[in-house]
Amino acid sequence: MLIFGHPWIESKKFSKVFTKSEIEHIPAEDIILLEPLNASIDVAHYCIELGREYAVVIGSIKEALIANALGVSYAVCNFEQAIVMQKVANEYMFDTKILVLIDDEKGIETNARFGIDGVIFPDAIMHRKQ
Repeated sequence: MLIFGHPWIESKKFSKVFTKSEIEHIPAEDIILLEPLNASIDVAHYCIELGREYAVVIGSIKEALIANALGVSYAVCNFEQAIVMQKVANEYMFDTKILVLIDDEKGIETNARFGIDGVIFPDAIMHRKQ
């Protein structure tokens, strides 16, 4: 299981961006976080063009399928959605990993029981300004 943002585990940071111009201020090792996919498709294509690792918030199976086809590294959704999305990801052997945003450590075990690829704590998400 992937765990991002836990205080005991060193992990990559996710930097939330809304525009292409914000990307130039994001360290190369950070994962760019976009949300939602339908509102940030131009920024997603820009990430692909630059070869940047990126994640996107998803809310449906269709978005998960499209995200995987676009080469998204991580798809973030809530727990209820993740149960369904993970089954689809497993069936179609996604390269995209399904992540659930959690607030406490109990979420690690809960998500592991359902075979979810990983979890992300809010501390892993950076809200950078231009």
